[in-house]
Amino acid sequence: MRWRPRFSRLAVPLLAVTFGTGLLFSESPRVEAQRAAAGPPDWPCVQRLIPELAWGTIWTGPSLDELEQRWWDDEEVGRVARFATARDTPDARALERVREFVASVDDDEAERRLTLLFAGLFELTDRQRGRAIDAVRQAARAQLARLDTISDMVDELEALRADEGAAPAEIEQLSEALFWEQRTFQMRQQTLPAMCEQPYLLEETLGLMVRVIMERMP
Repeated sequence: MRWRPRFSRLAVPLLAVTFGTGLLFSESPRVEAQRAAAGPPDWPCVQRLIPELAWGTIWTGPSLDELEQRWWDDEEVGRVARFATARDTPDARALERVREFVASVDDDEAERRLTLLFAGLFELTDRQRGRAIDAVRQAARAQLARLDTISDMVDELEALRADEGAAPAEIEQLSEALFWEQRTFQMRQQTLPAMCEQPYLLEETLGLMVRVIMERMP
């Protein structure tokens, strides 16, 4: 792919997205190092890509590998876990519901049922987080494809402008199409930071719910 100097602002590398500053328009060594640390080419976020969570990094209770019961077999645990991780449940309400359940559990069942609750919260959160990561990577691949399209359009437009026999109307039509393609790219690029935050917001909410659970664990 050939990048024209006058077009370099539009050829922004997807892995150079940073919060608060929008798009970066250079391939500095610092950005290259950040790209290498961040993950694969279709990962546009400054946060390091962690495809799946490991329950052992956030849970110090009984091992989930040794559970004798599936979390959804406890109907109340299942309801709480699904409600707390539903996309339309506000974080504050999710924490409140978990706190209510934690307070209601009998002491002799606390360890078992709270472990089941964590298992449900973890599994459902990790599943949502995986979908959010997939959405980010799909958006990044679409942006890369759009850059290829823009580059081809720039080459075509420059060739038309260099052709003395080219029709002005054709040049104007392509220029307008290029403008809207560039604008779409920039608008989509601006949504990437918010998309990048989603996996980490889910992880943060899970951590808060785990803290509530651990306060009651024997």
